[in-house]
Amino acid sequence: MAKKGSDKAAFFTEYGEATRYEVGEVVGKGSYGVVAAAVDNQTGERVAIKKINDVFEHISDATRILREIKLLRLLRHPDIVEIKHIMLPPSRREFRDIYIIFELMESDLHQVIKANDDLTPEHHQFFFYQLLRGMKYIHAANVFHRDLKPRNILANADCKLKICDFGLARVSFNDTPSAIFWTDYVATRWYRAPELCGSFFAKYTPAIDIWSIGCIFAEMLTGRPLFPGKNVVHQLDLMTDLLGTPSPESISRIRNEKARRYLENMKTKYPVPFSQKFPGVDPMALHLLERLLAFDPSDRPTAEEALEDPYFTGLANSEREPTAQPISRLEFEFERRKLARDDVRELIYREILEYHPQMLHEYLGGGDKTNFLYPSGVDRFKRQFVHLQEVGATGEKTCPQLRQHASLPRERVIGTDDELEKTNADYCIRMHVGEQPGHTSVTDGLSKPLLNGRNLLKSESIGASKCVVIKQKREKDEESMSDYMHEASDAVPDKIAQFKSV
Repeated sequence: MAKKGSDKAAFFTEYGEATRYEVGEVVGKGSYGVVAAAVDNQTGERVAIKKINDVFEHISDATRILREIKLLRLLRHPDIVEIKHIMLPPSRREFRDIYIIFELMESDLHQVIKANDDLTPEHHQFFFYQLLRGMKYIHAANVFHRDLKPRNILANADCKLKICDFGLARVSFNDTPSAIFWTDYVATRWYRAPELCGSFFAKYTPAIDIWSIGCIFAEMLTGRPLFPGKNVVHQLDLMTDLLGTPSPESISRIRNEKARRYLENMKTKYPVPFSQKFPGVDPMALHLLERLLAFDPSDRPTAEEALEDPYFTGLANSEREPTAQPISRLEFEFERRKLARDDVRELIYREILEYHPQMLHEYLGGGDKTNFLYPSGVDRFKRQFVHLQEVGATGEKTCPQLRQHASLPRERVIGTDDELEKTNADYCIRMHVGEQPGHTSVTDGLSKPLLNGRNLLKSESIGASKCVVIKQKREKDEESMSDYMHEASDAVPDKIAQFKSV
């Protein structure tokens, strides 16, 4: 950092925490703020620290952040990204920025798919299994993610995936009128279920996430999005081109009159066999995919039912697939009333205290300290971030190298012919459900990224995605993938560029 002494050590605010984290460099930035890589000096673990600027400038954004940090505190599962800590602000009443410490992941599934054009069936099966196992847990808590896509699935080189970005997620309660509970404009269009494209059905169910999982799995198989619609109508056209015209029974249940009339007047289409759409893919995998991509949500399996599919024989194990208790209504009472800026600030402050037990005890005991008795490191930490950004802009190197690519080591994926019966999926399962092999560091082999604007990845959510820059080797620059994935995109590329392992 700018100084080797106290400024670098003074990081966190509470009771000796100032020296716990050693900040490395900025590895991501966007309109929300910046992300820095750091090391936890207590455990030696690499972490990602996300600074969110001016949290309360827009109440809707602040509410989304509140919702996400609350859900990530309540949902603890191996397949969900974990918040390690949240920095205590210097003032309860006046803080504007927050600093959230996540476990550091190397990449996201979008980058993995793009950088690896030779993913094996074992990859596909284990990735698919982890996604469904995570969704089984999330749905058991009555939570709908609503924004599942490859960019919101974090990945490590050891094949571990973690679901992140819960800013659009909602908790469903039995007496909530789902028809007016949420808007239809949720998940990125390409991964949006048909019922979200046209206000089709009166009540949304977890099947909206199941559809998204199916789209993600199909993208793993082909290396490109399955339904890259340019608008809602085009999206429906692409869906029906593959799945055929919906049945009259499904169309009759559509509550949106325009959408219902559009489908009724659509030229009859016949479904394309999935074996033709995905040649060479395991028929059992395609059978499950076809179940997930049913046009009518009532025809899709739950995550738990999907895990029982024969495709996962030998891999699925109910003992490794925990379920969550439904989230208490009291945790989300704020959703039922209109919040002022100070209300959201107090609620976020209360969430932050969950990571500071002693301060929480004082708070619950009636303590009302506008400013804390202990000096805050936040102001000095702000200067650190400013310095890191300035150094990054000049191209100077300030920290150990980070990983340069998102490719998966082949030796961790598939062995010799004699080892084919012991697939890497088994290895990964052992690694992430309790039997730890000797090399479990999530940051083995990290290397230095290019510190320029093109390589700094952007995330609007507080989720830990895009926390490690991926160096993209190309002969010439390609169109920004953030623009490529954006809702307002007017053109859909014919094919996602494939990257070979570095």
